[in-house]
Amino acid sequence: MTTTTAAVSPTHGGSANAVGDTLTMIGRSIRLTRRNTDTLVMSIVLPLLMMGLFVYVFGGAIDTGTAYINYVVPGIVLLCTGYGASSTAMSVASDMTSGMIDRLRSLPIRSSAVLTGHVTASVARNALATTIVIVAAIAMGFRPTATLSDWALAAGLLLLYVLAMSWLAAGLGVIARSVESASVLSFFMLFVPYLSSAFVPTDTMPSFLQGISEHQPITPVIETVRGLLTGTPIGDRGWVALAWTVGILVVTFTGSTWLYRHRTSG
Repeated sequence: MTTTTAAVSPTHGGSANAVGDTLTMIGRSIRLTRRNTDTLVMSIVLPLLMMGLFVYVFGGAIDTGTAYINYVVPGIVLLCTGYGASSTAMSVASDMTSGMIDRLRSLPIRSSAVLTGHVTASVARNALATTIVIVAAIAMGFRPTATLSDWALAAGLLLLYVLAMSWLAAGLGVIARSVESASVLSFFMLFVPYLSSAFVPTDTMPSFLQGISEHQPITPVIETVRGLLTGTPIGDRGWVALAWTVGILVVTFTGSTWLYRHRTSG
């Protein structure tokens, strides 16, 4: 008797294998991160350099009503997560254009596992980079007043933000036609924090920029994290930040997985 085993398509993998597929792709993405030391090192070194630049070069000329390092660290953390997430776009684009996805399509692997692996690796990179940045900031004079619950809330909000940005980057990587174009598409993730309250109070900006700075997702996230860590007033920004991050996460997760399935269905 001959037994024929049918391969499960990457878009219709059995639910019993979903966890195993996801763990396999997570392990692959983390191994690739360890091997790509340039990206890993830059995701740590770049935020440290930016923090040193703003604190030691520009900090003395910027009046925020408090020690400038206490003001700028939340913005540096979000800049750090933006860089880590943008590298995800290049990793996904590399898979999409190198033939890796064609090989995976011949295997019984769920399609969602591929992107989930890249996003999880992004979260791991960001967790490491953020921890190092905060430790370095404390060594430079950052003095948070947060309680344990404040740290937990800040970490939870940052996790949601990193997930949202990572899924956005994954979607950009899917639609990019090359690694280089993925880098260009994800550039705004590094640029947008400069149009927020990350480095200077928004009321010091020209009026036409204040509206942009105050009504984009990064400003309420930064103000909430800053308030949790240093005790500045948060007001309703916490709920606004949560609404932005959850909304972006839902849209980017749904859109990225749909784009992946659409592009790999041919």
